[in-house]
Amino acid sequence: MTALPTRRDEAWRYSDLAAVERAWPLAPAATLAIGPGEHATRTIVQDGGNATAVDALDVTIAAGGSLTLHILAMGGDFGRVAVDVTLGDGARFDLGGVILGRGDAVREIVTTVRHAAPNATSRQVIRTVVDDRATGSYLGKVAVARHAQKSDAVQSIKALLLARGATANAKPELEIFADDVKCAHGATVGELDANALFYLASRGIAPAEAKALLTEAFITDALAGAPELAERAIAWLRA
Repeated sequence: MTALPTRRDEAWRYSDLAAVERAWPLAPAATLAIGPGEHATRTIVQDGGNATAVDALDVTIAAGGSLTLHILAMGGDFGRVAVDVTLGDGARFDLGGVILGRGDAVREIVTTVRHAAPNATSRQVIRTVVDDRATGSYLGKVAVARHAQKSDAVQSIKALLLARGATANAKPELEIFADDVKCAHGATVGELDANALFYLASRGIAPAEAKALLTEAFITDALAGAPELAERAIAWLRA
């Protein structure tokens, strides 16, 4: 995009636009092409090294190819990861993303997954943990073309609020023009389970440790297959 975004731009409605303006103009999106039958794994990590970090990735996955992508967004004042994926016939895309924020941080993951051909599969698992006054947002669109029959798409979005001043936004979206598809999404925002905390306390686990254990378990499925990212996320949570 050539002009600064505004609140009227749906994909930027929860962003820290002042931070975006300071980082303007943004670098062009990186590109990744997965060839026919090729299988690849990639990671994107924003660790707060810069006050403002904006990353964008455009992906094409050819027929029979697959990509497993893990995103870990934590620290910093403002961070945004935007991923745009186009799936060919029988292609597969798996995304596991974790957003972590504390203080006044604003962190977001924005995805667009385009089922442009039949028989493609996409799975997106996003977990957000925010503390203090931080904001974590996920905006994800799955677009299924008219001829993309037998598409199979799932979005699972869960957010955990560790403080009353924290905010989590979740906006899954399905745009389906084909009629023979399996597409679903679910989004929840909540606090730590008081019953689970009580149970752990009854087993002699200190409140702080119980909170840490439940929070770590909450993000585990999003980082399955990426143990090094899970370790970094756990270290951040316990810092």
